[in-house]
Amino acid sequence: MAQVTLKRITSENWREALELSVNVEQQEFVAAITPPVAIALAKAYIRPDGRMVEPYGIYLEQNMVGFFNLHYTPDSKEDYWVFHFFIDKRFQRRGLGSAAMANLIKHIKETHPSCHCIRLTVHPKNEAGKSFYTRLGFSDNKILSFGEPTYSIYI
Repeated sequence: MAQVTLKRITSENWREALELSVNVEQQEFVAAITPPVAIALAKAYIRPDGRMVEPYGIYLEQNMVGFFNLHYTPDSKEDYWVFHFFIDKRFQRRGLGSAAMANLIKHIKETHPSCHCIRLTVHPKNEAGKSFYTRLGFSDNKILSFGEPTYSIYI
């Protein structure tokens, strides 16, 4: 697995995050807005449903290669969600997504010890995404959240 790190999006790196993108055929799987980071950063400010929203860059060495938002209710056991998770189109298919998700799970275990479950949604047409998350240990809950199938992993 590739060595990656996660860093919070701040006033220092938000412009770099806006440069990230996915292939045109993947756009609807990440966000309805281009660039996809724009809507994700807006959610960090707006805090939908009153949850905490923390945007992160995924780094390979000094290069931001991906992005995600972590939404959660502090000290909850199962209200931890990953949204807008993607690897930039220039860096896909190198194991960076798997490495980033492993780091994300480790990060949540260390910083949110009450968390026992991480959830995310996968666009119904995103067969590669469904396969990716299943390989990582996520299970299809057979329910819809935000109009999309919900996947969970217990940690």
